[in-house]
Amino acid sequence: MKSARLNRLFGVSGNCFDVAIDHGMFNERTFLAGIENMKTAIEVIAQAAPDAIQLPPGTAPMLQAIPGKHRPALVLRTDIANIYGNPLPSQLFSEMIDRAVEQGVALDAACVVVNLLMLPDQPEVYRACVRNVNSLKRECEIYGMPLMVEPLVMQDNSKGAYMVDGAIDKILPLVRQAAELGADIIKADPCDNVEEYHRVVEIAQGLPVLVRGGGRVSDQEILIRTKQLMEQGARGIVYGRNVIQHHNPGGMTRALMAIVHDKASVEQASLHIG
Repeated sequence: MKSARLNRLFGVSGNCFDVAIDHGMFNERTFLAGIENMKTAIEVIAQAAPDAIQLPPGTAPMLQAIPGKHRPALVLRTDIANIYGNPLPSQLFSEMIDRAVEQGVALDAACVVVNLLMLPDQPEVYRACVRNVNSLKRECEIYGMPLMVEPLVMQDNSKGAYMVDGAIDKILPLVRQAAELGADIIKADPCDNVEEYHRVVEIAQGLPVLVRGGGRVSDQEILIRTKQLMEQGARGIVYGRNVIQHHNPGGMTRALMAIVHDKASVEQASLHIG
C-alpha cells in the first residue's frame, strides 16, 4: 500500500506540491495569519488542486469531508515542538502525537511527516526527534504508510527564536541522516546558494526531495527560487505561508503547480496570480 499512497501524493509528472496548513500545531500567534478560519483556508486551497495539503489530526477531517474523488491527498503532521517562540521557553521539546500512523490510516492520509530538528546547543530536542523518527519508521512499514522526514538545521537569531540555517555543510549530513533513518521522502530547506541544491538531492540517495518554503517573501522571489530548485533536481515543494498568507492563495497555488508539474517559466506562472 505504500506505493499506492505515494501515487496519490505525486502527480503524473513525478513531482509534488504539498501546501502546509499545519502551523497551528506550534502554538504561535504569528503563524495563524491567513488560517484563522481553517475550513475556509482548506477549501480555497483544495479548489486550486495542489497534490496534497499538510494538516494536523484536529483539522485533517475538514479536508477529508470535502465531497468528490479529486480532493488533494492528506499529509498528516505527527509532531509538536515549541521552538519558534519569542522569547523561547525555558525548556524546549518535540513530542509526537499518540499512535501517529494509526491516526494516519484512520484519516486516510497518503503520508505522515515528522521533524528532525538540529538547533544550536539543544541536543535533547535533537535526540527526541531521532526517537520520533525511529518510532514512526517501523509502524510506517507495517501499515504501508510513506514517511516524510523534515531535517531542519536552525540558527539562533539572537532574539529568542530560531530561524533556518542555509549552510549547505550543515544541511547535507542531516538530510543524509534522515535518509539513513528510513525516510521515504525528504522535506528539506533550501541552501543559501540555490545553485548548490543538487548536492542536497544527491545526498538523499535517490529519495524524492521536497523543498520547504520558509518565511514569507515576494511573489517574484518565491517563483524564481522554485524554478531554480526544480532545475536543481528537487521533486517538488512544501510551502505554507507563501501560499496561505498570499492575497490570492488559489492563484499562487496554481502558479506554483505550473512550475512544479509543467516546467512553466516564472512569467508564465505569474499569469495565474493576476
